[in-house]
Amino acid sequence: MRSYYSNSAIAAIKGSREYPDIKGYAYFTETDEGTAVSIAVRGLPGKNLPCGSAIFAVHIHEGSSCSGNQKDPFADIKGHWNPEKCPHPFHAGDIPPLFAAGRKASLSFLTDKFTPKEVVGKTIVIHKSFDDFRTQPSGASGEKIACGEIKAVLS
Repeated sequence: MRSYYSNSAIAAIKGSREYPDIKGYAYFTETDEGTAVSIAVRGLPGKNLPCGSAIFAVHIHEGSSCSGNQKDPFADIKGHWNPEKCPHPFHAGDIPPLFAAGRKASLSFLTDKFTPKEVVGKTIVIHKSFDDFRTQPSGASGEKIACGEIKAVLS
């Protein structure tokens, strides 16, 4: 039986060696209005901001592999995906942050910045800090703590 690519993509998100409890998924689904993105993760670090808040930057990176080296476990993810050469936070790969409840977080949003097929072969990365939406090129979002390789969903 022959398989065809659907208009959806998925990434299994896994934490780095220092954050092995992080696990989750990101789904990218084409709709008539744009791409619906849903992210759900668990095992996030505890509160990282004053007043009990835990906010984590999330970006799509141009690299295709979540591999790396001893110093940087996700060194191969390359920079933020930015095909239009826009300033941060207007990269195609700049997406809303995760607001954690306990050590879990979920996020759903609709975007017209990309289609699921355009993000296949890229990576989605969770950073330890929040994105300040100003600092170039990455929003001062800190250490990369989890990554997922975005793959096409076969129908």
